[in-house]
Amino acid sequence: MKVSDVMTKALVTVRSEASLQEAAALMVQNRISGLPVVDPTGTLVGMITEGDLIRRAELGTAGDQPGWLSTFLNSGRVALDYVHTHGRKVREVMTREVITTFPEAPLGEVVDIMESQQIKRLPVLENHRLVGIVSRADLLRALAQLLPERTVPAISDAELRRRVLGEINKQRWAPRTTVDATVENGVVELRGAITDERERVGLRVIAENTPGVRNVHDRLIWIEPLSGMVLDPQ
Repeated sequence: MKVSDVMTKALVTVRSEASLQEAAALMVQNRISGLPVVDPTGTLVGMITEGDLIRRAELGTAGDQPGWLSTFLNSGRVALDYVHTHGRKVREVMTREVITTFPEAPLGEVVDIMESQQIKRLPVLENHRLVGIVSRADLLRALAQLLPERTVPAISDAELRRRVLGEINKQRWAPRTTVDATVENGVVELRGAITDERERVGLRVIAENTPGVRNVHDRLIWIEPLSGMVLDPQ
C-alpha cells in the first residue's frame, strides 16, 4: 500500500498568524492532535501539535527557570524556551522544520520515518502543494479494514500443512529443520524443538494466519541452547 491509499484528504489547517487558542480549539473540535500550518497562499510553513502545547505557563508546566550561569551561557536557548512556553501565536511555537512525504510513497517508508523521528504524522505534498496528511491514526484505520476474518473455500488438510510449512520455510528466524506440523480437520499441531521461547509465538502466528486454519495446538518443546536442558511446557 502507498500513502495515497490511507492519507486524510479533508484537511484542517491553521494560519501561522492565528492564535494558539484558535489552533487548540481546532484540534479539540476535530479530535486531531496536530495541524499543518500554512501561509496565505496555502503553502506549508510548519506544523503545530499537542506536543508543542504541553509545556505552557498557563498549565504550570513550563518548568523552572534556569540558573544565572545557564542563562548567561545559553541566553538564546533560554529565550526560545520562553517563547515556546509563553507565546500566543501559532508561528511562535510551531515546528518549522517539517518532515513530509508524497502520495506514491510506500507505507513502509512512512512507518520508518515515524519510528526513527518519533513523530505521529507527515504532511503529504504533491508538486510542493499540500494534498493530505498521513498519521498513525490513518494507518490504524487501514489496518482495521484489513484485519476482519477472510472467508476462504474449503482447503484439504494436506494443502493446509503445505502452506503452513511453506510459510515457516520463508522466515529466516524460524527453526525450519526442527519443526513440523500436522493438520487434522483444519486444526494444526506444531511439533518439534525450538531454542528460543519467542520462536514459539512466531510459529503460532504463522499457523493462525494461514487461511483455513481453525485452531492451533502447540506441542513444541524448548531446548536451552547452552545447557541442552529440555523443557516441555505441556
